[in-house]
Amino acid sequence: MDTIQWGMIGTGDVTEVKSGPAFSKIQNSRLVAVMARTLDRVKDYAERHNVLTYYTDAQQLIDDPQVNAIYIATPPNTHMEYAIRAMNAGKPVYVEKPMAMSVKECEQMNNISKQTGVPLFVAFYRRGMEYFNQVKELLSEGKIGTALTVDTKIVQSPFASDLDPEKHSWRIERSIGGEGYFVDLAPHTFDILDYLLGEIKIASGYAINIAGNYEVADTVATSWKFKSGVLGTGLWTFSSTQSVESDAVVITGTRGTISFSIFKQTPIEVRTDTGVERYDFDRPQHIQMGLIQMIVDELIGKGISPSTGTSGIRTAKVMEQILR
Repeated sequence: MDTIQWGMIGTGDVTEVKSGPAFSKIQNSRLVAVMARTLDRVKDYAERHNVLTYYTDAQQLIDDPQVNAIYIATPPNTHMEYAIRAMNAGKPVYVEKPMAMSVKECEQMNNISKQTGVPLFVAFYRRGMEYFNQVKELLSEGKIGTALTVDTKIVQSPFASDLDPEKHSWRIERSIGGEGYFVDLAPHTFDILDYLLGEIKIASGYAINIAGNYEVADTVATSWKFKSGVLGTGLWTFSSTQSVESDAVVITGTRGTISFSIFKQTPIEVRTDTGVERYDFDRPQHIQMGLIQMIVDELIGKGISPSTGTSGIRTAKVMEQILR
């Protein structure tokens, strides 16, 4: 394939800026078709994003001969079904995170990819961002010596919709999104730590709903161990107040610390006995663009994507261990 012509299943918020426009802005790639279940919605999206072809049936998009790769941007409970359909049709898949609803579903997706020889990629786009690759470079060059521990803390206040049962997001509906915002957001942390520090071998945790705004967990405490021996701890809570919101990761090594954030991308800070160094980066307009370009490069035979179904299932296993 000289040009990757994407078909996109789902037109939710993530596709408006983070991903959708990127498919037509990078090299050797364009978005040629979109699908949503509601005709008015998909027509409006297609017109606003200059996409000529639109469908209300996912199979019609998958079967479209002009489409040679599929982006799945639907809630997690449909990821496996659409991914398997697309791979069986011979079309590479780029699926949103979390990869699927369970490790078992992720395994089925990877098995189909292996059987068909059709590539499967997961939207852990931080692997393709300059910000996180700077952290990786600092670790690789031994800026803080040998890594010992990592600590992460995500504290958020409730969304307005969390406080009104009639306006609850699908993200806090267990049958659609899993165990709430933890399942929606924590995979980003575990995947980038896998990228930076290697595979997490074992994890455990406690998940509980304290505030009572919805049924799924709003507070999760975790601990884990990497294959390398590095130890990690993490805390996520989604029912606090704005004044104490936090988004922080600290990796401690034998010679210092590296601090950074997962979502806000505050300046990277390195502290050692010689002083403090900071590295700042502009946030990309389309945050998934870097990874999408790497996926396209792999599909046309010019590179390798750092985020695949193989790496994605490792994070699914960590999540499942914690919530078990």
